[in-house]
Amino acid sequence: MTKPLVLFCDFDGTITEKDNIVAIMRRFAPPEREELIEQILTQKVSIREGVGALFKLIPSEKKQEIIDYIVKEATIRPGFAEFVRFCREEGIELLITSGGIDFFVEPILAPFALDVPIYCNGSDFSGPRITITWPHACDEHCDNNCGMCKTAIIRRYDPERYYRVVIGDSITDLAGAKIADFVIARSLLAQKSEELGLPFKSFATFHDVIAILQELKRRQEVPSS
Repeated sequence: MTKPLVLFCDFDGTITEKDNIVAIMRRFAPPEREELIEQILTQKVSIREGVGALFKLIPSEKKQEIIDYIVKEATIRPGFAEFVRFCREEGIELLITSGGIDFFVEPILAPFALDVPIYCNGSDFSGPRITITWPHACDEHCDNNCGMCKTAIIRRYDPERYYRVVIGDSITDLAGAKIADFVIARSLLAQKSEELGLPFKSFATFHDVIAILQELKRRQEVPSS
């Protein structure tokens, strides 16, 4: 195989150990958040509809308090810095594809001085309640109302030319995993990948991810670009 490798790496629950939106909601939103969170996770409402409704529960004046809280609380999964360096040294294309929101994704990732594309949702604090914006909406091939449509990003990379790998953990990564060449998964995404017979390997840390990528390279399935 001579296809260059391209990685589509999730943020919440993947780069970070916990889901930051859930953490923010449980700290700042009223109790009705729980039903909305459950509806999102069980796909009873779209991600765009559910996440938009969740943030509407929180006053815009809480912006800096939320940022300070989540930057302090967020724990980066072990090995992420080494993973970023590995991709850079091996010439592997890396994209961060996050259903998270810019106002917390960017400050959490700032210490890593990433020089890779970061796709996530936007935010507007000009009104009384937080409004989420959707700069990366679904393309004509997706009707899931994703918010940040990961499959639309993946489809920009022709499968005839690229070996596409999704790295993720949750239901929000599943649609992308279904069209990827390979999946590196944990938690619910690993369970779903096994149930659906998708080609995947499980990970707990980014040291595991590096080892999986090295194995793929050794098997010459995915040579570096």
